[in-house]
Amino acid sequence: MEIFYANQISGNEVFLDTEESSHCVRVLRHRTGDEITVVDGQGTMMRCVLTDDSPKGAAAQILERFPDWGGHPYSLTMAVCPTKNNDRFEWFVEKATEVGVDRIVPVIGERSERRVFKPERSRKIALSAMKQSLKAALPLIDEPCPVKDFILASGDDVPLPLPAASQPYPGKWSRAGAVITGAENKTDRGIKIICYCFEGETERRSIEDVLREVPEGADITIMIGPEGDFSPEEARLAVENGFIPVHLGPSRLRTETAAVTAATAVYLHFIK
Repeated sequence: MEIFYANQISGNEVFLDTEESSHCVRVLRHRTGDEITVVDGQGTMMRCVLTDDSPKGAAAQILERFPDWGGHPYSLTMAVCPTKNNDRFEWFVEKATEVGVDRIVPVIGERSERRVFKPERSRKIALSAMKQSLKAALPLIDEPCPVKDFILASGDDVPLPLPAASQPYPGKWSRAGAVITGAENKTDRGIKIICYCFEGETERRSIEDVLREVPEGADITIMIGPEGDFSPEEARLAVENGFIPVHLGPSRLRTETAAVTAATAVYLHFIK
């Protein structure tokens, strides 16, 4: 199934950008009158007929709309420390998008080896993964922020900064971070989770056990640390602000593996 992405929609017309137009017309050789499938990045798939086959700016008329196409019955924010090797983080972005994630927040911790992160390439990878996995919602990928800022914002109903205006697609996010409010770690809004070793000083539950208590439609926020894990201070701050300590099993996982494992655990719990 060929899927094209368009964020320019006017009434019943969609307009593909230069890259999508070239792929549609030059590579796949679609012509005026052909039926194509277009997604808007906000959850809607549209069955369309091509009305302009210009490789620099194709256009199509919408025949039918399918809202919440390829969606999932939860809202997931993954706050993950970028890895030293950027390819590993991009691998996580691709796989998490395929499984189902709504927002990815690159967080910079005290022990992070990578302290500079540019999200543009990850956004392109997420766009490709969205189309490949037959989804219509494109996850937001934020500009990086410090771990402690993310924790504090999530604990006091203080919204995190929205993604930069230069982000090449519109987001469907209505509340920054999708993190629950107040000091309690469990409300009817959802749950906050931190994956951290804690080295025996704090009791941890399995992520599967915690997810059993989360209803469909809930907001779920999961934090994954860098190669050297969160610092003890960051971990304590997270717990004080309502994050539940969990483990992902007995294996010691790399950052990107832990992040994909956590996202997959959520997906498998809710997708029946």
